[in-house]
Amino acid sequence: MSEGDPSGDRHRVEVRGAVFLNPTVKRFTLSRPKGFVFTPGQGCMVAIDRDGWRDKPRPFTFTAPPGARTLELIVKIYDAHQGVTRQMGTVRKGEHLLLGDVFGTIAYKGPGVFFAGGAGITPFLAILRQLHRVKALKGHTLVWSNRTAGDVFLDDELARMLGRHYLKTFTRENVIGFRDRRIDRDDLVGLIRDFDQCFYLCGPESFVPDLKAMLLDLGASSDSLVFES
Repeated sequence: MSEGDPSGDRHRVEVRGAVFLNPTVKRFTLSRPKGFVFTPGQGCMVAIDRDGWRDKPRPFTFTAPPGARTLELIVKIYDAHQGVTRQMGTVRKGEHLLLGDVFGTIAYKGPGVFFAGGAGITPFLAILRQLHRVKALKGHTLVWSNRTAGDVFLDDELARMLGRHYLKTFTRENVIGFRDRRIDRDDLVGLIRDFDQCFYLCGPESFVPDLKAMLLDLGASSDSLVFES
């Protein structure tokens, strides 16, 4: 098994690095198959190359810029679910993953505001890193909502890239200097002066539909909203 699995439609890649960024988030550095192409914001179905797990792929997003020599995945580990991400938490350097075809509708369309909820930041990381690489981050803001400060990862990198345009909110913890509640309409009114720009949305459960409704109500165009569909 060199370039694919027995069915021939997946890439078998080596795990070159596997480290936890916080107790529940793990970063995987992967070998990159020759000719493997993706657009920042896209991902693919990923399976663990272990008996009993090869037929249980799950969608994950690439987080390194497309020009990087290696691929990167950042995965939220849910130990209580007894599922794929729990297994991913045990995957070590030297093991292999199976990558399916690239897919995804989140793509960069121009300057704007990125709204991420928890692990929903992952599709934005490749976009922001690519913009940083080409010195084109001016005019972009990241608003990242997490339950607690302990859920944050890559904090130093994001602060370095975006400076005062990197904003954090927390929904379940009172952290000095940060608001302890969900993003609401008043927040959007105070944060956004120009609704004629792009709005990138990714997060769990009601996060995206709630933000979409509020942004549209405040004057954003439906064409300016970028999210996974």
